[in-house]
Amino acid sequence: MRDVAVVGAGMTAFGELWHHSLKDLFVEAALEALRSAGADTVDAAYVGNMSGGQFVGQEHLGPLLADHLGIRGVPVTRVESACASGGVALRSAFIDVASGMNDLVLAVGLEKMNDGVDVTNVLATAADQEGEVYHGITFPGLYAMIARAHMTAHGTTLEDLAAVSVKNHRHGALNPKAQFGHEVTVEQVMASSLVADPLRLLHCSPVSDGAAAVVLCPLSRAREFTDRPIKIRASGFATSSMALADRQDPAFLDAVSRSAGSAYKMAGVKPADIDVAEVHDCFSIAEICVLEALCFAERGSGGAAARSGETALGGRRPINTSGGLKSKGHPVGATGVAQVIEIFEQLRGEAGKRQVQDAAIGLTQNMGGSGGSSVVHIFERV
Repeated sequence: MRDVAVVGAGMTAFGELWHHSLKDLFVEAALEALRSAGADTVDAAYVGNMSGGQFVGQEHLGPLLADHLGIRGVPVTRVESACASGGVALRSAFIDVASGMNDLVLAVGLEKMNDGVDVTNVLATAADQEGEVYHGITFPGLYAMIARAHMTAHGTTLEDLAAVSVKNHRHGALNPKAQFGHEVTVEQVMASSLVADPLRLLHCSPVSDGAAAVVLCPLSRAREFTDRPIKIRASGFATSSMALADRQDPAFLDAVSRSAGSAYKMAGVKPADIDVAEVHDCFSIAEICVLEALCFAERGSGGAAARSGETALGGRRPINTSGGLKSKGHPVGATGVAQVIEIFEQLRGEAGKRQVQDAAIGLTQNMGGSGGSSVVHIFERV
């Protein structure tokens, strides 16, 4: 396999983008990525999109998006793994370039969620329909059960959950493309509306529109496109039982653990080697569970990480410097690629007020559903 680098990146703002169509979002992010790499076309593209067919009634995205970007004829493949669709699109592009099939490949994440459909019902398609959704469960409900399991087993507190939201909003306030670019307090989180006990509104990521794109090429050609390429050292992907009831421990995300293990082995690094990471905090409890599954925290101790300042800017290992899904936003198909862009900027020293000093190795973790799928990538400053 060939070494692969990220050489360009672009993304839209995230939020309720009422005046932008699905096609508009794709073109804006893709053009910015191509311009940053000094390229005017690609050999292939992969688009992570969870549910364009239900959110906006549009399937068959490949030719539609290629046409509107002005690359008609280029093979464009839509990739789906629920909220991990963007991360799996990146993995698909990585494999394409690493295999030698193509040299210049675009990976895009894309979702338009605010066009009037019942978002709760669409997102529920990422859960087990017969075993969970039929009985009335929603994703806030699933993560509420994960939270209760973690609290019962490990003593995690409501204040621990709130600290994750507070920390990520503090980071997001420094991100000009974040949907919610403002800080919140523990008191505001604890007083926000109850959604699914114990989760409150400010424990939950928002409904978002947006797109993010990166350009990949062989590392051997990277200097043709940028003087600061970022190497993709590893890609790990795993699945688990979709239904919480079928998992040995609902408070432990085994797909995250497996995907991380594969990535660490491929990259030849340990969790302690990671300087900065973007992880899937669709709910505050998710970040806590992911930290444990990535071996950033001992099992059962993830709740204290945000409260102690360990995962904040200036801490031992900053997590979600972009603001995470909680503050930056969560257009589900776009999230995995947006995470990559934050690490791309961090390792290039371009993150501004969010910059982690001397960041050399970064990680992204993108998750589908309640942990039914997970993809982990590890990046290195060249």
